[in-house]
Amino acid sequence: MENDLINDAEERETFHAFFDRWLVEQNQHLEGLVTASKEIEQQPIDCNRIIRPKIAIEIEHYEQYYRAKSNWAKNHVLAMFNPSWRSSLEDAFMWIGGWRPSMAFHLLYSKCGIQLEANLGEMMRGVTTGDLGDLSQVNDLQKAVIREEKEITEKFARQQETVADSSMVELSHAVTEAMREGNQDRTVEDERVQATLGPKEEGLAAVLQSADDLRLKTLKQVVNILSPIQGVYFLIAAAELHLRLHEWGRKRDARHHQGGEDHHSQRN
Repeated sequence: MENDLINDAEERETFHAFFDRWLVEQNQHLEGLVTASKEIEQQPIDCNRIIRPKIAIEIEHYEQYYRAKSNWAKNHVLAMFNPSWRSSLEDAFMWIGGWRPSMAFHLLYSKCGIQLEANLGEMMRGVTTGDLGDLSQVNDLQKAVIREEKEITEKFARQQETVADSSMVELSHAVTEAMREGNQDRTVEDERVQATLGPKEEGLAAVLQSADDLRLKTLKQVVNILSPIQGVYFLIAAAELHLRLHEWGRKRDARHHQGGEDHHSQRN
């Protein structure tokens, strides 16, 4: 019953509104993860008791995001490929409507390198630091994710190529001829366009769902490989990067928009 209510609420609001609210919640979760990591540094013996519930909450939050996105994409899939809720900076790094799954490993290795450098003195003295240095299981997972990523990319390319298939060429010609002859029937044209584009949108939705499934699966698998405290460090890094990139992108867009308005005013 609770999940049904959540789904109903998600469907009633725009995805833009949901995304903004979700970001606020992610920032709150980030603060909780940071607090938990500091508690562990002071009381390592309580690691599982403190950490595991925080990880579960954060994973559920990501699941909520992808569940809402899937529901909304059923009727608005094209918006997912040109999202108004993301900045142009974020758009530049998107892959099929979201982050590239293999980026999780780059994030992990970057976090690992930073922590190894910060704790190098302790490690040389043989002190266990709980860093992300023991990543022997990650290599196989990374290879598997890259393979799936490549398969989805190829499916997406094939779907994009359908924009120039025979049905599209025939329809575009027929509409152009009708416009020239002045006997254009808007109702019939709209029906034909929808009949032609409908299956293509369904194909895009299927590819997007595959990409989102891989994104969520990769996140879960990476966290499962890591120890609880390593998982918290990884989730903190992921949230920080996501939130700051969104913030920086919005500020850049606002400055460029203001700059464009000022230039337009000067010309007038």
